[in-house]
Amino acid sequence: MLTPKIKEKLNRIAVIGNYLPRLCGIATFTTDLCDALAMEMGDERMIAAVVMDDLGNEYSYPDRVKFQVRDNWLPEYLQAAEYLNINQYDIVILQHEFGIFGGERGAHIIRLIKNLKIPIITTLHTILKDPPREQKAITREIAKYSEKIVVLSQMGKSILMDAYDIPENKVAFIPHGIPDVGFVDPCFHKDTFGVEDRMVILSFGLLSPGKGYEYVIQALPDVVKKYPEVVYVVLGATHPHILKATGDSYRQSLHQLVNRLGLENNVQFKNQFIELEGLCQFIGAADIYITPYLSKEQIVSGTLAYTLGAGKAVISTPYLYAEELLAEKRGILVPFKDPKALSREILNLLGNDPNRNALRKRAYQYGRSMIWKEVAREYLGLSHEILKNLEKVPKAKSIEVPVSKTVDELPKVDLQHLRVMTDGTGMLQHAVYSVPEREYGYCTDDNARALIVVCLYYSLYKDENVLPLFQTYLSFLLDAFNREKGRFRNFMSYDRKWLEETGSEDSHGRAIWGLGLVVKHSLTDSNRHMAARLFMKALPVVEGFTSPRAWAFTLVGMHTYLSVYGGDAEVRRLRVVLSAKLYSLFKKKSGKDWPWLEDIVTYDNAKLPHALILSGQWLPDAGMHEMGLSALKWLLKIQTSPKGHLTIIGNSEWHTRGGKRSNFDQQPLEAMSLLDACVEAYRSSKDKFWLKEARRCLNWFLGQNDLNISLHDFKSGGCHDGLTPNGVNANQGAESTLSWLISLLIMFEVEGKEVA
Repeated sequence: MLTPKIKEKLNRIAVIGNYLPRLCGIATFTTDLCDALAMEMGDERMIAAVVMDDLGNEYSYPDRVKFQVRDNWLPEYLQAAEYLNINQYDIVILQHEFGIFGGERGAHIIRLIKNLKIPIITTLHTILKDPPREQKAITREIAKYSEKIVVLSQMGKSILMDAYDIPENKVAFIPHGIPDVGFVDPCFHKDTFGVEDRMVILSFGLLSPGKGYEYVIQALPDVVKKYPEVVYVVLGATHPHILKATGDSYRQSLHQLVNRLGLENNVQFKNQFIELEGLCQFIGAADIYITPYLSKEQIVSGTLAYTLGAGKAVISTPYLYAEELLAEKRGILVPFKDPKALSREILNLLGNDPNRNALRKRAYQYGRSMIWKEVAREYLGLSHEILKNLEKVPKAKSIEVPVSKTVDELPKVDLQHLRVMTDGTGMLQHAVYSVPEREYGYCTDDNARALIVVCLYYSLYKDENVLPLFQTYLSFLLDAFNREKGRFRNFMSYDRKWLEETGSEDSHGRAIWGLGLVVKHSLTDSNRHMAARLFMKALPVVEGFTSPRAWAFTLVGMHTYLSVYGGDAEVRRLRVVLSAKLYSLFKKKSGKDWPWLEDIVTYDNAKLPHALILSGQWLPDAGMHEMGLSALKWLLKIQTSPKGHLTIIGNSEWHTRGGKRSNFDQQPLEAMSLLDACVEAYRSSKDKFWLKEARRCLNWFLGQNDLNISLHDFKSGGCHDGLTPNGVNANQGAESTLSWLISLLIMFEVEGKEVA
């Protein structure tokens, strides 16, 4: 099963390829891989298949197949990319074989992967040592857009490096998967097929010219002279593409050869596609397995992998995959198109049971690493490694909005998404894309932030149309306050039921912050008076809080409150107490290289130095003020990329004093917190350095970030829920949208600009 560390990163995987009941080797491989991945991940719903359909055929696929692409219809490749992006899969595993995709040499698949915003692992099933120019170009293009190229043989890795100039670190070897079957005596299964007391030679797979079965048939007369009980079973339906193009002429030629050589009693043709269970029984009944293929370039063979892993005595021509798999006496190689060599090696194996069984044992032991369970774990481990690396070294995408629009001038303040997310109760917490998600209800945190947005907006534009929003959010906070406890509750279900008696200390502090702004920017005196009373009722418990962030939110709210009621002695006293606690913690924990109050930098970080800067300015306390500026400057430094843009500390594992740091997921809340603190630093120092830093924080929302992608959605007015290694989190929840709006409004306020 999946380890907890891998499961933390991997939730959903999509596999692209052909799929059973379509008849081809890629379909079998894709189906088996999906089954194994689902088994290891422990949940069938975690695996989805996107499949290629050949025109004119319809298949009855299982539920796992989520999207079908007609192989020669280019628009559906683009639709598949959009489907995968919308459903936010963690990783895509592409099975690549030139013949299964449309376009010249299967070039249509390039359009799909170019449009994916998801990391791609590509398994190459064909790799030619001397490829045609078009195939080489397509392979290199696939490698360009893939995080890793998986090869099914070690030889494939060398060929990619030498013939395609693909770097070694881009290529990973994972063996072809095989069923996990026991090491059994062939006699165990022979009676199932009516071949008991006979020596069985087997070849199987979809029938097509190039398989070389005619050379095995030509080798049989010499074998039958000594072992008349030998039967050669040719198992497999004719390949559908061959059947469509040339009919069953190859099979008929084999039948004619059998008749000419008088081998009717020694050759059996099974013109059928066998399901896995039956196939394993056929393989189990074989004494010798032969792959007499004619192409030296063949880099993989599923049939060879299956039979080696089942512990069969194998004879093969020396194509590339056979040379690798049958090395170290795991099988026998014979020259291409050489019936005499085939008959000689068949006779040697049939006449020497100890040698044949030793060959079988070596093959079976080697195959243990190839069973599907182990192969699935390799793919999952590789996927986890890719996602971890992308967190450390993200891949920048194309900027989605014009730089001139986002950087040189402030975008218009758009409350459209704020209104969409708000109903008669308050602001809903979450959204699916830009659609409110009612299931998770409401929270005080978001309604306090929404109140801040409306206060800032009204203070700038005096637009009384926001009064209904103002009343809704203020009413939510009034209801959230538990008078008996003197505490704000935080979470409310969609049916207006509070889910707790008291919320977190942080949510209480944010509510006080919001109420402080109402006192300063209220639309009416009655609202100001109501907010001031609620503010005072909520304040006493804060003195006993232990959360530094709750202190900081409260301090910011108190400073705004005191800008109106500066003579309030109790608020002034508590400001001194909380400021001293925060300052003392900074002095106790921080050092020269770590000017921070904790051993880990986590969430809403800049609100802490913000509170010190405010308090140091207005108490006044020069040391406190300087400590706040130093801590803020350090936060900006550790969150600045070598290219100069903001790179927010990710919330997966944060940033520890020991140097461990997460680059993803980056949250809009952090950019807003930094921007707000920088503006306060500018107001208190008049140093334009801070104003430039504030603008840099705003530009993080607008595309100047690790991936060069705008988080602000200009159409909806909302903001995406974070920056992930694969792009933006497409959802536009309350916290993210409010963080964007607060940031933008603060910049309008400090720069004194009008709405466009």
